[in-house]
Amino acid sequence: MENSKGDHQALLNQGDENELEVFGYRTQKLRRALCLLASVLTGGALLLVFYWRPQWSVWAHCIPCPLQEADTVLLRTVDEFQRYIRKKVICLCLSTLKFPLSKNPEEPLVADHHSIINQAVLKPELKLRCIQVQKIRYVWDNSEKQFKKVGLLEDSNSCYDIHHTFGLGLTSEEQEVRRLVCGPNAIEVEIQPIWKLLVKQVLNPFYVFQAFTLTLWLSQGYIEYSVAIIILSVISIVLTVYDLRQQSVKLHNLVEDHNKVQVTINIKDKGLQHLESRLLVPGDALILPGKFSLPCDAVLIDGSCVVNESMLTGESIPVAKTPLPQTENTMPWKSHSLEDYRRHVLFCGTEVIQVKPSGQGPVRAVVLQTGYNTAKGDLVRSILYPRPLNFKLYSDAFKFMVFLACLGVVGFLYALGVYMYHGVPPRDTATMSLLLLTVTVPPVLPAALTTGIVYAQKRLKKKKIFCISPQRINMCGQINLVCFDKTGTLTEDGLDLWGTVPTADNCFQEVHSFASGRALPWSPLCAAMASCHSLILLEGTIQGDPLDLKMFEGTAWKMEDCNVDYCKFGMSDSSTIIKPGPKASQSPVKAITILRQFPFSSSLQRMSVIAQLTGEDHFHVYMKGAPEMVTRFCRSETVPQNFSQELRNYTIQGFRVIALAHKALKMGKISEVESIARDKVESELTFLGLLIMENRLKKETKPVLKELSEACIRTVMITGDNLQTAITVAKNSEMIPRGSQVILVEANEPEEFVPASVTWQLVESQENGPGKNETYINIGSNSVPAGEGGSCYHFAMTGKSYQVIFQHFNSLLPKILVNGTIFARMSPGQKSSLVEEFQKLNYYVGMCGDGANDCGALKMAHAGISLSEQEASVASPFTSKTANIECVPHLIKEGRAALVSSFGVFKYLTMYAIIQFIGTSLLYWQLQLFGNYQYLMQDVAITLMVCLTMSSTHAHPKLAPYRPAGHLLSPPLLLSIFLNSCFTLIVQICAFLCVKQQPWYCDVSRYRECFLANQNNFSTNVSLERNWTGNATLIPGSILSFETTTLWPIATVNCITTAFVFSKGKPFRKPIYTNYVFSFLLISALGLTIFILFTDSQVVYRGMEFIPTITSWRVLILVAALIQFCVAYFVEDAILQNRELWLLIKKKSGFYSKSQYKSWQRKLAEDSTWPPRNRTDYSGDGKNGFYINQGYESSEQIPRGKLELRGQTTEHFWTRL
Repeated sequence: MENSKGDHQALLNQGDENELEVFGYRTQKLRRALCLLASVLTGGALLLVFYWRPQWSVWAHCIPCPLQEADTVLLRTVDEFQRYIRKKVICLCLSTLKFPLSKNPEEPLVADHHSIINQAVLKPELKLRCIQVQKIRYVWDNSEKQFKKVGLLEDSNSCYDIHHTFGLGLTSEEQEVRRLVCGPNAIEVEIQPIWKLLVKQVLNPFYVFQAFTLTLWLSQGYIEYSVAIIILSVISIVLTVYDLRQQSVKLHNLVEDHNKVQVTINIKDKGLQHLESRLLVPGDALILPGKFSLPCDAVLIDGSCVVNESMLTGESIPVAKTPLPQTENTMPWKSHSLEDYRRHVLFCGTEVIQVKPSGQGPVRAVVLQTGYNTAKGDLVRSILYPRPLNFKLYSDAFKFMVFLACLGVVGFLYALGVYMYHGVPPRDTATMSLLLLTVTVPPVLPAALTTGIVYAQKRLKKKKIFCISPQRINMCGQINLVCFDKTGTLTEDGLDLWGTVPTADNCFQEVHSFASGRALPWSPLCAAMASCHSLILLEGTIQGDPLDLKMFEGTAWKMEDCNVDYCKFGMSDSSTIIKPGPKASQSPVKAITILRQFPFSSSLQRMSVIAQLTGEDHFHVYMKGAPEMVTRFCRSETVPQNFSQELRNYTIQGFRVIALAHKALKMGKISEVESIARDKVESELTFLGLLIMENRLKKETKPVLKELSEACIRTVMITGDNLQTAITVAKNSEMIPRGSQVILVEANEPEEFVPASVTWQLVESQENGPGKNETYINIGSNSVPAGEGGSCYHFAMTGKSYQVIFQHFNSLLPKILVNGTIFARMSPGQKSSLVEEFQKLNYYVGMCGDGANDCGALKMAHAGISLSEQEASVASPFTSKTANIECVPHLIKEGRAALVSSFGVFKYLTMYAIIQFIGTSLLYWQLQLFGNYQYLMQDVAITLMVCLTMSSTHAHPKLAPYRPAGHLLSPPLLLSIFLNSCFTLIVQICAFLCVKQQPWYCDVSRYRECFLANQNNFSTNVSLERNWTGNATLIPGSILSFETTTLWPIATVNCITTAFVFSKGKPFRKPIYTNYVFSFLLISALGLTIFILFTDSQVVYRGMEFIPTITSWRVLILVAALIQFCVAYFVEDAILQNRELWLLIKKKSGFYSKSQYKSWQRKLAEDSTWPPRNRTDYSGDGKNGFYINQGYESSEQIPRGKLELRGQTTEHFWTRL
């Protein structure tokens, strides 16, 4: 049984972000016939259910079977949503190809022995089975018994394989096989037909229920409100369809040109061939002609090029690409290049802006991935299939709807019982019962909830914040931690040169200040600054990274393309020449030629070049990068002994520090330069000195961080820059408040006999002269008593330490994160990982970055805000056109206002449904109901208008120091609805019973003729008879009654006052009176209701189907309604919205927040040994993932619940107060 279960299910994309479970099923004809019969008998209702629940359709039509035999598969996501997708298994026949294929199982179909195609094709049938899931094709691997992705070269290929198997191209036969199996190289976004979008919208379960409700109401003559709801629903559906259609068209236009690129490829034994890019297959040898838009992902194998990757990174900075080395080892090519394999890869959608042939022919690349497997395809897929939002509001809203529907079912059964008891005909009984069922679910609910988000989106647009995922606006109201990138986000994007600190004889020399105006004197340091960069000359303009550009400008040298005078020693004619400019200092060197680059990457934190000085027959290596990284590659005797102190002196002042190094390379041939490995080049260097650059804080940074701090929103810095610089920027911006302790966390990988370790070092600040701060690391004894400091400490660490702690000290990670403020030298992958770890601690995380290296983190966060306007901002739900962090508090304010509005509207509509349900149920007791115009007044004049304007109240200008409720199912909200329902029930029952006790009361339905005869002073018999039947009510005389006349004003005033009570202003929104339209509508509705109550107009009474009563009774009705309002307002404002009261209840009941970060904060506050200072901890034997600090902690002291606390738990509202 276990084997059969194992064959029936498997994992797709195991370990990836889009991991799916796949189950095999085989269709049975008998089951299909039965389902078809059931669908006919239910009038298509079963088909609708199958549409909503595809898994039920599969379970009904099919039986489980091994995946190998399946004709249908059911896919299930492994996240908390567990969504199902149904897919048909497709069979591809290779025998349809125009040339014969070998049917011998021993002979491979394609030359690449790593290819999945060889394992997927069944011989001698020449067939393979595949499925298409979210635009990606998967084929069945007959050897490993699982579905595997096609459309890409396998990662197991080595550098040697790529060069020798694919370097000369594929045969035309192999191309045809791959085209059939992998599909076209196209990112096709179908423009959805309008009818299909309409059908999807209309078949939404809520709209189906709404259609049933409106049909019932229209059949009973309730035309006006039904038409109003139909118009509103049609407008809502049309706008949604229009919006979806526009997005579809935009996305289609964005990728359309990608599929029409003309390319040149090399076919083995046939030479060059020109074809459309959609015909490319993985393994094709692509020729890069020059300026060129890449239609696929490819790995460069010959020559080099410069590309613009702004589509991926958000930065319009040229990136140099180098060819994949020709090594003969069997190591996978990505592993050979370590984390920096991207320097060889040309990504789909990026622009080649310059090519540099190697001298051995044109620039060539091997196609790696095609279609939706590419980088651009992945970006488009992330838009087409966004990650679902895990926000409790939406799941709670559904639960509330279910509750209201259940209430409606109770009403249905009640009405059924009452009408059957009174012997009403079955048809009338069924109709009246269904009417009560529909009362409890307000049809205006979807439009009302969407309205608040639309208003918020418009207000954000005015502040130049644009949103591509409107549902996330509500989520922004819950943000309690914001991560910021540093450069370009907290600090100015550009850097200013401050000075250089050269070295000589193992000592730092006098600082050269750029402010002096003197030219930088010639030295190896000057040569390094002039040549060690990735700048290119494009149409006479120097372009590249702003840091490189500033550094190069500081030398006063100039850049030229290679010409005859300087191209010697067999150099490529595309090499870059650097020459002294007119303002440069005197130099013995006429020019420097850059022969080869090893590009910078954030993971390596360095770059280097091989260059040649004119007149010399040997080569030079120049390196620049993070000082800590560069010194690792330098000979220790060339690094000054006071290097760390000197570096610290500059970083604590907030300077950006770059180190430079050099060595002579003894080589005679240019061909050796092209093939030399990076690790041989980057070794035994001579340390040259430091380049000091200023990176100023943006003027908006400090006040915004202060505003967030006052609102109790944590701020965290995640940067690729130096740790000390980051600490200084954090202190200068007051992200780390004055007087707080900073503890450096440094973790080291395990070595041969030494386990992994974590060192905790306290950073102290001392005043050193007027206004100058000097920060140093205290390595002496602990100078701060263990119990002091409390929460006034902040952890700071590098990406390397984060990685070690993540792998070897996993139980420590949450402890560090609850007080971690600075994460420096973080790679893009580590940024995403850190955001995810914060989310695991139940933080609602915002991420604000410039888009360059932050795309992953921006997508991962609950609210990613990109300050870049490039295409990469597609990865981020929010984009700010104003390139500073002022957008963050704006977004949180609007998020909070939208969230509070959503709650208010939801509470109001729930109460409105309950008010009508109670009133209608009471009237049903004696076979009566409200008149159509009575309902119309409540539904259109009040509820519809209120719902469309209640959410337009603006956000409060000041951020409150706490967040609004995030859960509908929270005690204050549930109590609010429960108590208001009780007040309504009490008042309406009292009114219903009291009116019967009045001396002038008469049961109109029973003594109708007598009553009419006595009302001749008011109206004629004919007019009232016409009134009873003219409004298409079911039973003549079922509306006209003293009960209806009494209950309607009470219910209507209740609807108006409830809207006021639930429209709370402060602290998250402006006061209600600032929402002029809403206030005017409430006052008008109340005035109109009081007018109807007290008027004696025949027209009003006839139209509204009322009976005149004595004035004292009308006054009593109004007084009862106003007393109910006063009680409800007092309970809501003084008790349910009283934060101090809830905090006291929480304290007295011993109830604590269940969110992870709160639990850890409580635990750590009670731990006298935390935070650790000036000590080193070592990892234990790895058992349970805990670390062991032998000096402070015994094994008994490790709490049992630590591992449990790593899991996700939901957080209740009152724990957040």
